[in-house]
Amino acid sequence: VQLQASGGGLVQAGGSLRLSCAASGGTFSRYHMNWFRQAPGKEREFVAAINWSGTSTYYGDSVKGRFTISRDNAKNTVYLQMNSLKPEDTAVYYCAAPRYGPSYENPYWGQGTQVTVSS
Repeated sequence: VQLQASGGGLVQAGGSLRLSCAASGGTFSRYHMNWFRQAPGKEREFVAAINWSGTSTYYGDSVKGRFTISRDNAKNTVYLQMNSLKPEDTAVYYCAAPRYGPSYENPYWGQGTQVTVSS
């Protein structure tokens, strides 16, 4: 399975970005999908997860109420809508499959997309 993350960039605090992660080479509709992030000098942090059908979502405490994860199984793509961005959201964002949530190791990872939030 190959995962390709995109959509990162530079945005001012309070702004929005939407990340995408396109999957290929596997059965996307069977995979739970996740977003993680890692800032320089910090450990990897769980951001959000969505189950295979899109009926269940799970968020890290630092992004609840600001970020929304969604998926389109017809397009083999998972999204992360990020609103009310803060400088502390600056990180490389990675998509991962096929486990659900922060407690499991995922064998499939995207290459990461940089998000930078300026104050």
